[in-house]
Amino acid sequence: MPDPKRVAILISGRGSNMRALVDRACNYEVALVGSNKAEAAGVAWARDRRLQTWTRESKGIDKEEYDRLLSAALEEHQVGTIALAGFMRILSPWFVERWAGRILNIHPSLLPKYRGLDTHARAIEAGDGVAGCSVHIVTEELDAGEVLGRAEVLVEIGDTPERLAERVLAAEHRLYPQVLNEFVLR
Repeated sequence: MPDPKRVAILISGRGSNMRALVDRACNYEVALVGSNKAEAAGVAWARDRRLQTWTRESKGIDKEEYDRLLSAALEEHQVGTIALAGFMRILSPWFVERWAGRILNIHPSLLPKYRGLDTHARAIEAGDGVAGCSVHIVTEELDAGEVLGRAEVLVEIGDTPERLAERVLAAEHRLYPQVLNEFVLR
């Protein structure tokens, strides 16, 4: 059984949550940064820090076929835990089952509220006084796994989705490393 303290961080973009996870790693080692976008800014940042990286464009590849390639790379790097950090792909049922209980995700709402996209706009439109973020275990059902931690952010009068998103992202950067540091010791 691979060591849960060997973590892979999967990204698709700039990797701001990945950076927070790298900078605040206490109980885990970042064994691999993976991306479905070879030109993602986060990949360049990881390479600059001499982290192991794996990239493979996912466009035009069957979902499960892609996930089998990704899984092989994770196994090659002896990964025990996966942290999704802005990885903008829905994982195949095969992959979720193969890595069951070992995949975490950060989501920009207080789950179970506002699964999926446009979470900040939906919170503002609903008149919520509080928004936030959640770290959860990934299951086949979108944003429905066990919630491991939450951070609340006040919705301010006149907030736009963009302004609220900035404050929620700052909360994500604090919450995700904390939860991951605890999770790998379970």
